[in-house]
Amino acid sequence: MSQLIRVQDLRVVAEGDHGELEIVKGVSFALEKGEVLALIGESGSGKTTIALALLGYARRGCKLAGGVVQVGEHDMLSLPESQLQSLRGNRVSYIAQSAAAAFNPAKKLIDQVIEGALIHGLGSRADLQAKAIELFRDLALPNPDTIGQRYPHQVSGGQLQRVMAAMALISDPLLVILDEPTTALDVTTQIDVLRAFKRVVRERGATAVYVSHDLAVVAQMADQIVVLNGGRIIEQSSTAALLKGPEDPYTRSLLAAARPDKVLKPASDVVKDSTLLTIKGLTAGYGKKNLQGMPMIRVLEDIDLTIRRGQAIGVIGESGSGKSTLARVVAGLLDPAHGSLTFDGAELSGTLAGRTEEQFRRIQMVFQNADTALNPMHSVSAILARPLKMYFGLKGKALRERIDELMDLVRLPRELAERRPNELSGGQKQRVNLARALAAKPDLILCDEVTSALDTVVGACILELLGELRRKLGVSYLFISHDISTVRALCDDIVVMYSGHKVEEGSREAFSHVPFHPYTDLLVHSVPELRQGWLESCGVTSGKLPPISAPANNPELCTFLNRCPARVEGLCNKTAPGRRRIAGGSEILCHRDSDELQAVQENLNPVTVGAYA
Repeated sequence: MSQLIRVQDLRVVAEGDHGELEIVKGVSFALEKGEVLALIGESGSGKTTIALALLGYARRGCKLAGGVVQVGEHDMLSLPESQLQSLRGNRVSYIAQSAAAAFNPAKKLIDQVIEGALIHGLGSRADLQAKAIELFRDLALPNPDTIGQRYPHQVSGGQLQRVMAAMALISDPLLVILDEPTTALDVTTQIDVLRAFKRVVRERGATAVYVSHDLAVVAQMADQIVVLNGGRIIEQSSTAALLKGPEDPYTRSLLAAARPDKVLKPASDVVKDSTLLTIKGLTAGYGKKNLQGMPMIRVLEDIDLTIRRGQAIGVIGESGSGKSTLARVVAGLLDPAHGSLTFDGAELSGTLAGRTEEQFRRIQMVFQNADTALNPMHSVSAILARPLKMYFGLKGKALRERIDELMDLVRLPRELAERRPNELSGGQKQRVNLARALAAKPDLILCDEVTSALDTVVGACILELLGELRRKLGVSYLFISHDISTVRALCDDIVVMYSGHKVEEGSREAFSHVPFHPYTDLLVHSVPELRQGWLESCGVTSGKLPPISAPANNPELCTFLNRCPARVEGLCNKTAPGRRRIAGGSEILCHRDSDELQAVQENLNPVTVGAYA
């Protein structure tokens, strides 16, 4: 077959204060029609820059400096801007990482999907609307005939990502570029989106370039893999060959970072018997409160949790399960409607106004997105100095020495202390975020999705750092994530939340084998495996699942009822479940016992067709 895409000796430079810096260095690869090629590497490796070059585009401050980028008969580096505009969104399409940021919130989805095709004169409005509906159906979107009449905020993140795919495919492009399209999605949603993308790309014979930092995801999508580091190709081969025997040490490090829980370290020996935080009967939410003092939207329901000194507790669940709300309550950012919090034997007020300065100091929070958590106008040293001055009154030499200690503690070069956040990488910014929390010498750190915005290699380094700091300082963690492999790599015990309820709690060892609570089983088996064919083996997932919520007819029943493969008609749909202990030691909120759950879960595919419908 002839090559449809040819990239030869591509060079891209960035304009800096000290002249031009080469950020893509002589990259070459080719694709035949119908192939999917993955560009993989950590942040800053050049993946997205190369993908954008396939559109004949360079970001502000960058320049396409040399080489050949051939798409069909078009040389994208030599065409004038007017011709490039006629190709973009027509012959070459782009699916961005964040669909929410890419859509106009004031326009209906169907109008945005067909807009580019209308501009390129690819059909009448009626014909393009019919084609869009066909794509919605192919992409397994619910209610394909009417979903286009909704606005972006009226659909879920996974659905919006698939609508963006329809927008990219409606012009029948020669090339589709997928730039980290599932990074921001829950694991259960990610399967749906991956499957929909793969099926449509294969059925339509499209050629695609898939940008990702996650090798397990790439293993499901790509025929070829190009591994990048520092703007250069480190390794290039078929997906099967690379997964079986990577040649370069850097590629092997990517494979190791893809599943941090595969190298489980012993649970920390710094865990003490003394209790640090106790939560009892916690109910919280948002909106106006009723006469009973309950909020209009209840996000947490009757949560009990205990954290000991030096212990790391992981909290997992999909978006909307109540994880971050739990952290906000503990941090004092949300006043609970009911229940109590006790910290080191003393009552912990639900409001910041009711807490002492010492309680402020001893409970710190590390937020998910360091970009928004760090003041862009302040240097790293100024950011770290604030808690040191506020809590300990440090100044002068003592202040500078403590800042140096904190930089060393989180493994940041001291010379970065005078830089601002925009001069740091994503991983460096998250280390500053962590150092600021450590500056207060806390007993408890609330980590809210601290690795989800990072690539796998940098995320693995942050996990390793958190483990080291815990052993060195004896600090406790409440570690929130949607990725169970990340939680198993760091935490002693794991709490699974669904629709505001704690549905399972147990040691991390208990989460390595069945039986699980049925929802935990869904989460565990929704994490892509590092092998080809996994996506096809796991059946249909949550594309037909109802949203996270309690049964409308009886909110007291199990919140997982409508999604549960192990539900018992006449019991689960009539009686609220109680808590029970199962084999392995976990406590679950379920009617089923260990033997029943094990029988159901061992007979199901990892994520099953009809059982979850």
